[in-house]
Amino acid sequence: MKTAALIPARYASTRLPAKLVQDLGGISVIQRTYISTLATGVFDEVWVVTDHELIREQILDLGGKVYFSAKNHQSGSDRIAEALEVVDADLIVNVQGDEPFQDPHSLSELVRAFDRPKVKMASLMCRISEDESYNPNAVKVVVDEHSNAIYFSRSPIPFNREKARDVFYWKHIGVYAYTRELLAEFTTWPKGYLEEVEMLEQLRLIERGVKIKMVETTHQAIAIDTQEDLDRARNFLKSIL
Repeated sequence: MKTAALIPARYASTRLPAKLVQDLGGISVIQRTYISTLATGVFDEVWVVTDHELIREQILDLGGKVYFSAKNHQSGSDRIAEALEVVDADLIVNVQGDEPFQDPHSLSELVRAFDRPKVKMASLMCRISEDESYNPNAVKVVVDEHSNAIYFSRSPIPFNREKARDVFYWKHIGVYAYTRELLAEFTTWPKGYLEEVEMLEQLRLIERGVKIKMVETTHQAIAIDTQEDLDRARNFLKSIL
């Protein structure tokens, strides 16, 4: 099974303008994400899918593969689905462009989930504290006994009504893996009610009855959405160099 990592890289961003081309240790955020993803050794191919010439040039400068997305897209999954016209792979992993420090073990375990014939989509989750569960920017997930997602929410789930001490929470890490066929089909579906309410694209699949296998990890990705996130990433990079 041929596996490709596709990194959606939209130039525009709200909270930190042009965040993907901000400096992170002498190269840009998107360049570091590309290098980190390639260095995991998990994928047969790594592509950056972008709508901006500067990002395209930065990845080409690294000798990387770029698909220039000419269309406006509502989500990263929609953007990478456009690139299927040139990407020849059976399994597609959507790696977030603003997460520059990828974890080889997590990504390897995510791909291994597809050793089970019935798995068509998988994603990552990690344990978090109850305090963090109240942060709406940390998307929570609850799973069934087979680790398939039941629901994703920006609210704390499950709700700890009796204030039990043994309740724990799973944070969704937004790295998605799909079979090629599911990605192509899913991105043609209209938004569902729950997706519109929570603004979470994975709920489009939940509403359609698609099972999403959740893979546990201890890796907490640094996602860069704000200047504070960028400063934290810079400090982390200094600590590991």
